[in-house]
Amino acid sequence: MSLFSAEIEDPAIADLAGLLAAQGQSVHTSWGARVSVVVGEQWRAEEICAEIRGAGLEAEIVTSEEGRPIARTEANPRITALHRAWSAGAVKAVPEGWTPTPHALRLWTLASGRPDGAHYLLGLDPSAPDTHAPLSTALMRVGIAPTLVGTRGPHPALRISSRKRVTRLLETVGIAPDGAPEGVWPSP
Repeated sequence: MSLFSAEIEDPAIADLAGLLAAQGQSVHTSWGARVSVVVGEQWRAEEICAEIRGAGLEAEIVTSEEGRPIARTEANPRITALHRAWSAGAVKAVPEGWTPTPHALRLWTLASGRPDGAHYLLGLDPSAPDTHAPLSTALMRVGIAPTLVGTRGPHPALRISSRKRVTRLLETVGIAPDGAPEGVWPSP
């Protein structure tokens, strides 16, 4: 395992940026900011909530109008700086020079990671197309060169190809969560 693996470091509030790199959203309330992400499976929501709690915040799972799980933080003033960093007015924006930490990359993988044949995909927010290129560059900063795919469809993603790059992703995000179905987590 890499010395930068998510298994070695403790989660931090700044790691919630991994949810924003995916389809996650942040909002500011009178109580502080909140980060939430709609996911396709219950196990993903449960693992995301465990990561949020590991960062010292309360987390809960609610259900979207479409019946999908939503993992979300409490509204907390300690999240406000993250919300501001990832917002340009009312639009989601990647902070200049952002580099995903191991836990941020793990949260991104939990929120939207999926296999694609011999490749692995990290989903992007289809409603925030201006984030796609900066997120590709951010992955390059941690030694994972992706290819942007699906930009004209409803499921844009960064495709990680080659055994070496997928192994680098796995070394960074750590082992699969207990609840993950076989074959969903990155594997070389």
